[in-house]
Amino acid sequence: MSGESKKKNQMASEEDELKASSAPLLDHLVELRQRLIVSVVAVAVGFAICFVFSIPLYEFLVIPFRRAVAAAGVEPKLYFAPLEFFFTRVKLAAMGGIALAFPVVAYEIYKFVAPGLYRRERAAALPFLAAMPFLFALGAALVYFILMPFVMRFAVGMEQDAGEGSGVSIELLTRVGDYLSLITTLIMAFGFAFQLPVFLTLLARAGLITSGFLVRNRRVAIVVIFIIAAFLTPPDPFSQLILGACIISLYEVSVLSVRLAERKAKEAVESAEEASA
Repeated sequence: MSGESKKKNQMASEEDELKASSAPLLDHLVELRQRLIVSVVAVAVGFAICFVFSIPLYEFLVIPFRRAVAAAGVEPKLYFAPLEFFFTRVKLAAMGGIALAFPVVAYEIYKFVAPGLYRRERAAALPFLAAMPFLFALGAALVYFILMPFVMRFAVGMEQDAGEGSGVSIELLTRVGDYLSLITTLIMAFGFAFQLPVFLTLLARAGLITSGFLVRNRRVAIVVIFIIAAFLTPPDPFSQLILGACIISLYEVSVLSVRLAERKAKEAVESAEEASA
């Protein structure tokens, strides 16, 4: 059997597989409902688990603040209004529940859309699903171990005694909810920013962008990146520069990833042409 015949038979088998996986609209809606129920239950279970451990989780997130304040010789204290700490625990549990349930939700989304994909497309999507939580964790680790200690040392350094300058004492009074909002905003911003290589590579595989397009528009991308970093980070230049530098680095990694995807696609076309020759 010639290479062209093998290719035609493979395409025909993939078309038959795709048709076999098709279903009426009502069946799709029933399946969607089932997968939504599973996802909601997974988030609810994750929320319950995280709420039980919300105080240890918050104490873990407070470590950068405690170390920065202790290094400045100040007693570490957090302040809260009535019920503020409770709602902070609820918010932390909700975010933790979503994070815990993400593998289940991602799997349910994949299983819902998989019947509409060819076998090679399903195989190509799996590495990206595996890379997303790893990249998000990488961004969160950057915030926790590098950015937050600097931000808190910078904030503590703004304190001054009454004898310095104007004679007015300036003291850092960190609220429980404000600290959680700060660290979670940074974690979400960096975590989603680190998804850029996955997003751009998927666009390249879909044929919407090319590596040449990314290279030609690099200057525009840098300006847009720093504008986005200014909105996503607190109003201090250091965190904005760190986020902007990280996204620019990820942009360059995306260019290399898109080039690799283009090279593999080109090699696949050339091998198919050689087989049909």
